[in-house]
Amino acid sequence: MAERLKEIKSRTAIAKLNDVPTSPRKMRLVADIIRGQEVNHALDILRYSKKEPATRLSKLVRSAIANWEAKNEESRKELENGNVYIQTIMVDEGRTLKRIRPCPQGRAGRIRERSNHVTIVLSVKNQTVKEEA
Repeated sequence: MAERLKEIKSRTAIAKLNDVPTSPRKMRLVADIIRGQEVNHALDILRYSKKEPATRLSKLVRSAIANWEAKNEESRKELENGNVYIQTIMVDEGRTLKRIRPCPQGRAGRIRERSNHVTIVLSVKNQTVKEEA
């Protein structure tokens, strides 16, 4: 059991990005596009996306790829073959900075500057090899 968990952990890589000054809703729109994609294809999608969070996500995906390469130095061909994909991408709400803006008739309006936390988990597709007897 423990050996199997070690095997699974060695084949995955995690990268986190905390306190991104973008609202979680805007970040999720971009994250949903690349969820489950192969990493090189995901980088191409992010490169040509017009959304502002795409640049931050592409940097995070490149960081996750570097983490995966550091863990799996002997199997770098998996990355070139297109077997490494984005297993999980989570966008959680971060802290909200509250500001006050003057409004008509002496009132005060609230401005909420939202932020988010992004977590990416990369994994390798399971290759089932049929042995011919």
